[in-house]
Parts: sequence; C-alpha cells; structure tokens
Amino acid sequence: MRIGELAKRTGVSVRSLRYYEERDLLASERTPGGHREYAEKAVDRVIRIQVLFAAGLDSTTVASVLPCIHDEDGGPNELTTESLARDLAAERERIDRTIADLQRTRAILDEVIATAALPEPAAAR
Repeated sequence: MRIGELAKRTGVSVRSLRYYEERDLLASERTPGGHREYAEKAVDRVIRIQVLFAAGLDSTTVASVLPCIHDEDGGPNELTTESLARDLAAERERIDRTIADLQRTRAILDEVIATAALPEPAAAR
C-alpha cells in the first residue's frame, strides 16, 4: 500500500510516517517510480508505534523496543534483553508517577468544579 493509504488506515500523518522511516521504526520498499510501498503488517506496526509514543516513550526507546515485539500480536519475542527489561521497568515507574500526578491534579479540579457548582449565598448576589 502507498503512504497515503497507510496514513488513512492508521490515522497517522504522512509526515509522521516519513519520520518513522527516518528513525528506522518503519520500513518500506520503493517502486520503480520511487514511491513508498508498505506491507499489510505496517498497519499494526504503526499502531504499535503510536501506542508506545502515547505512553511517553521517545523515538530512541521505541526503536529499541520494536525489534523485541512481534508485529502480529504485540507480544515479546526472543530478542528481548535483560538490559531492555530494566530500562522499560524504569519507564513504567516514570509512567506510574505521571499517572499519580495526573490523579492528584484531577482530584483538585474536581474540588474546584464542585465548589464552583455550589449556589451563591444570597448576600453575595
């Protein structure tokens, strides 16, 4: 499939797909006319890349994780290393801290919203 179709099927911009190729996160073949052609499995790979980015991983970390993940099911494969597992555990801890921060922020916002929803005292009107 061409880059435009891959973009449409994944909801990812053509520019992002080109960036993924520059970072060796995604591969394509070239037609005789120089157009990119992607295999069907590229759809799953792009979705997986998006999930990893959404988790807050940078492109260098994503590049180190992708070879350790099966494209078909997203499960780990034999290329997973102990070093990578340690790095990813540290990333998971960072994500856990971010989640806790977001939950505290949401609780504060909930209190502000609840306070704002209270009727004004008659004397203040």
